[in-house]
Amino acid sequence: MIYPKIEAVITSLDTAGVTQERKAILEPLITYIKEKIESKVPIALNFICTHNSRRSHLSQIWAQTLAQFYGIPNASCYSGGTEATAMFPKVAETLSKQGFVIHTIAQGSNPVYAVKYDSNAHAVVCFSKTYDDVFNPNTNFGAILTCNSANEACPIVQGAETRFPITYEDPKKFDGTPQQTEKYAERSLQIATELKYVFENIGC
Repeated sequence: MIYPKIEAVITSLDTAGVTQERKAILEPLITYIKEKIESKVPIALNFICTHNSRRSHLSQIWAQTLAQFYGIPNASCYSGGTEATAMFPKVAETLSKQGFVIHTIAQGSNPVYAVKYDSNAHAVVCFSKTYDDVFNPNTNFGAILTCNSANEACPIVQGAETRFPITYEDPKKFDGTPQQTEKYAERSLQIATELKYVFENIGC
């Protein structure tokens, strides 16, 4: 069962506010997921950003949560970067405030987090890694590029069936400012809203 606070956040997200321009960007991903479901094969989505520290993790976690919320079968969501750094702590703080239960399962320069969104589902294991890390699929996946620099750096994502440039402004630009908390929450909810639009239009 998805945690009530997260369910309340999802219910509050207004996909009517997704612009026509963004819908056109999201439509190929909707088609890709539909084709996988119709073919009765697993859905693997790898969200890729330069450092795998902010937007790619937010996208992975919300995608996995919304797939469960909408009953999308056999969906597994991953994230990676063109280089590995660390998941930025503000990401965990932001998601925690939005209802996720987060445990740090390994400390160090690149901590490992277990992110729970559902009392009965496996936790999403989050740490920074390259997109081709052994933790991620190496074939038969869709690559979603969540930042412009990764999109430009990865004209070809090795092993991906197709790539989807669905980019977001980096909340990092607000680090150390009075707006930081607000902007991280805003970016998380923007990503959640657009992914809600994706999964509510799958039509299972």
